[in-house]
Amino acid sequence: MTDAKKRVTVIVMAIMVVAGVIVSFFLGQFDITVKELGGIIISQFTDIKPFWTSQQEHIFLTVRLPRILVACLVGTALSTAGCVYQGVFENPMAAPDFLGASSGAALGAAFAIIMGMGDWMITVMAFIFSLATIWLVYIIGNRTRGNKTVGLVLAGLMVSALAQAGTSFIKLVADQTNELPEITYWLMGSLTGITMNDVLFSGVVILIGIIPLVLLRWKINVLTVGEQEATTMGIHVSRVRLVSLVCATLVTAAAVSVSGMIGWVGLVVPHFCRKIVGNNYRYLLPASIFTGAFFLLMVDNISRNLFAVEIPIGILTAIIGAPFFIYLITKGGESA
Repeated sequence: MTDAKKRVTVIVMAIMVVAGVIVSFFLGQFDITVKELGGIIISQFTDIKPFWTSQQEHIFLTVRLPRILVACLVGTALSTAGCVYQGVFENPMAAPDFLGASSGAALGAAFAIIMGMGDWMITVMAFIFSLATIWLVYIIGNRTRGNKTVGLVLAGLMVSALAQAGTSFIKLVADQTNELPEITYWLMGSLTGITMNDVLFSGVVILIGIIPLVLLRWKINVLTVGEQEATTMGIHVSRVRLVSLVCATLVTAAAVSVSGMIGWVGLVVPHFCRKIVGNNYRYLLPASIFTGAFFLLMVDNISRNLFAVEIPIGILTAIIGAPFFIYLITKGGESA
């Protein structure tokens, strides 16, 4: 595939996200017409006589809009982090939780729930514990002997195991009537109850993390050829790797803190995009950004509309992602 075709492909992916967002506004148990949706949006900027119900306005502004935006943000964050980890670690199996960010967030959320904190503090504690976990991994990884990259991965595995043990202990001592079900549901991953505060919090942090990655994508591209080759090309390998890991971890922590444990997005989406646009991060990273947003948005639409009872989105991403990943790795053929 030529560079021109790859650029067009990325643009098409971006258009698909916009189209997906628009379609998602009309999906749900309460019907909203195109005219009513337009009126609700316009009414936020100027005074017009309502021709829609207050219930429709409430559903759009406080339920669908924040949920749809967060679905796009979380999908973008997880797929971007997975794409970056796979390049930096030169490991196609690297995923957003490679350094224990999700495990740390789970421990933080479980701790907040058992302490009786509110929804907003659960998000904040999940974010703080996620960052603390990564900081611990980084400290341990830097003190290991030999290859520092391998040391980071091993430290991530060990710290993740400790965080998972801590979460399991909290589940063991949690009240089985209220606290344990809430912890279990959080661990399944869900976008239920998302508010505009979650949109603002996750959106700001994710943008802060993604913008440097987009600007550095050509340097990440060079890292994939090997450390020695990158150094000979004038790339400060350790600095680029550190910035990339910090940014990827930041967006992962922000995403997991508002959505809970959602797997497979950061593993499947970058592999799918490689099949489409190839391994060049100039196109692979933007493709992963848009495809991740579209994928999680569509999965969330299924989650909230397939049955009367909502299915936790983390379950659906596993059900859809695992077979699709098997298909990707067994299909064969060269990347574009």
